[in-house]
Amino acid sequence: MTNSDYTEVTKSQKETWDSGDFNEIARQNVVMAEALCEAVDPHPGQSVLDVACGSGTVALVAERRYCEVTGIDYAPGLIERSKTRARANGQPIDFHVGDAQDMPFPDDQFDVVLSVYGVQFAPDQEQAASELHRVCKPSGTIGLASPIPEGWSGDWFATHAEYVAPPPGLRSPLRWGTDEGLDELLGAGTRSIESERRTALQYYRSVGHAVDVFSTYFGPTIRALETIDSKDQERLRSDLEDVFDRYNRATDGTAIVENQYLQTTAING
Repeated sequence: MTNSDYTEVTKSQKETWDSGDFNEIARQNVVMAEALCEAVDPHPGQSVLDVACGSGTVALVAERRYCEVTGIDYAPGLIERSKTRARANGQPIDFHVGDAQDMPFPDDQFDVVLSVYGVQFAPDQEQAASELHRVCKPSGTIGLASPIPEGWSGDWFATHAEYVAPPPGLRSPLRWGTDEGLDELLGAGTRSIESERRTALQYYRSVGHAVDVFSTYFGPTIRALETIDSKDQERLRSDLEDVFDRYNRATDGTAIVENQYLQTTAING
């Protein structure tokens, strides 16, 4: 893809992520944020950046350690939600509207750079990876929680793609959830990369409720449903129910959905 292609995709993505209310989805990511902060272990007083922070979940977790935390996301509505959450908790976090592919920070600014299901969605993956390296201090830590091609995440994104195909030439965010992809994106600029598969459980009242939550609050699902006709809308909802049901551990009519992901800790070069 050309730079102008990436610009157009980024613009469209901003509008998509600003629709709905991603905070209702991010509640299921708290366990990932907690696990990532435990693994990376930022200490009080260290500077921490949450990249593509959404509604600020990772930033809030890191600040509880009395770190000096900054968050950035290109969706203005999500940054406003992040600020609201931080104010309600009395947490002094510096949130910015900005693009993970072109962050408004100087080189070597942060001790720790984190992202949970965030930077992985940047259209220009190589540029986003380069920015992670640039803003992280030498010997600083980059911590990621990334969707993987297998399991719930892989099936979830594949189901959406059957109804609304991604732009030609755009690399899948699932690339960040593979050892090969991480080596291609981060390997040249890191001293080491360590990854492990982890499981996060998502809790819903039922499988139908899970689909309702995503259909109401998750920008990509909202956009997909808006793009297709009513018959395909019913089919998409049915297919999404099948995905949730496939990974549902509960047997009492509720939904406890198993989502495997890749947790990565990289030491910057």
